[in-house]
Amino acid sequence: MAPAPSQPPVSASPDGLPQHIPHWIGGEAVESVTGRSFPVADPVTNTPYAQAAAGDEKDVERAVLAAQHAFPAWAKLGNRERATILNRIADAIESRHEKLAQFESYDSGLPITQARGQARRAAENFRYFADVIVALHEEAFRVGESQLNYVVRTPVGVAGLITPWNTPFMLESWKLAPALASGCPLVLKPAEWTPLSASLWPDILTEAGVPDGVVNIVHGIGEEAGQALVDHPDVPLISFTGSTTTGRHIVRSTADQLKTVSMELGGKSPVVIFADADIEAALDSVVFGVFSLNGERCTAGSRVLVERSLYEEFAARLAERADRVKVGPPSDPATEVGALVHPEHYARVLDFVETGRKEARLVAGGTRPAHLPEGNYLQPTVFIDVDRTARIFQEEIFGPVVAVAPFDDEAEAIDLANATPYGLAAYIWTNDLKRGHRVAHAVESGMVWINSHNVRDLRTPFGGVKASGLGREGGAHSIDFYTESKIVHVAMGDVHTPRFGGPA
Repeated sequence: MAPAPSQPPVSASPDGLPQHIPHWIGGEAVESVTGRSFPVADPVTNTPYAQAAAGDEKDVERAVLAAQHAFPAWAKLGNRERATILNRIADAIESRHEKLAQFESYDSGLPITQARGQARRAAENFRYFADVIVALHEEAFRVGESQLNYVVRTPVGVAGLITPWNTPFMLESWKLAPALASGCPLVLKPAEWTPLSASLWPDILTEAGVPDGVVNIVHGIGEEAGQALVDHPDVPLISFTGSTTTGRHIVRSTADQLKTVSMELGGKSPVVIFADADIEAALDSVVFGVFSLNGERCTAGSRVLVERSLYEEFAARLAERADRVKVGPPSDPATEVGALVHPEHYARVLDFVETGRKEARLVAGGTRPAHLPEGNYLQPTVFIDVDRTARIFQEEIFGPVVAVAPFDDEAEAIDLANATPYGLAAYIWTNDLKRGHRVAHAVESGMVWINSHNVRDLRTPFGGVKASGLGREGGAHSIDFYTESKIVHVAMGDVHTPRFGGPA
């Protein structure tokens, strides 16, 4: 008798899982002023495992006051001293790498093997900005012998940071590190769907010696806690990563106060593959780029544009590879695509799949894997012959779904690449580097990779154009966001100013 098929492991609860996640304000774990909380569920069972404090304007007010109190001392601290603390934060993150990976995987549905890279990335963010702030120089300009002009940087003030639910800890670190390096205290509002890994920050910050009140964390629903942070008159900076719809709302909300905003929003990034490309490398990049992180990534290459002479072969091979991607429980090391983050998001992605069935030809996936009867699972999905007007071509799906379309020449490739409201990333595959550069310059996106897949240098600007965002973060661009530049003009000799109103 053949052995019974093995059952997939259920959602494995990591050790140390909290039953309650409080706010962190002024160096203390505190409950909401109202006493309210909300349930947090894992995406495998969709069963609540904890309650998180539900913040509102009263909790944000407490957090902002704590940050304001901490601001003068933190801003006056020397760059080297702040860098030392940032490096200690990195050390504390790395010492918790396995716990962080387990928390992140359990809470978000991210496969454990992919979650294990998040601690390293988060720690590197702090080490990098520690280096940046120590090496930062301020400019000076001499005007002949008569005048010296020099620039000084000062931290702007309390920063409001609103982060998304995909790879939440790493993306929190991406905002925390430059804010702290620049001398800004902050209030962090983590995503309500994935607050678990944020519960590690208090111990990390305390161990690293971050003064009380410099970092404050307020959990809660975006429309309440997030809106209160955006509206607060003593929060001059808002850095947001998330959907374009929410980003537009935040920009409108901050207009009256003229706040400085950084918006990293949605994407519908094209992958342009010419017939002369390294097909194996391009195929590997497409499969990994749209299906890793469960497809829940802003820079996913979710529109694949293939030169017509290669189109049928590439589409067939992509469908074949998608069918072989292993979908399974996030805690299983063999899993390549885990569970989508939340039932609401899962339903949204499934709605796009149903729409796609009417708009294009489904050649892979589109259904729940048979061996996973429960949980937010979707087999990697490939649609081909997708028209540029289709919803699945135009709108961000944020799941393991890819739209494939052919093009006849370079001009059409560029036209199709630019034929959406978004402009975050783009990927170009060709062995003709002259053409690669031409297309890279013509594509409307903030970032382009030629014969490369999403390998980022932390010194470079990150951000998009059109509906993909406002501003840039990364390297010196992040320091520019969190600091004000003041120019001081000094006369070096006698001043000769035209005299108005003197004696006749």
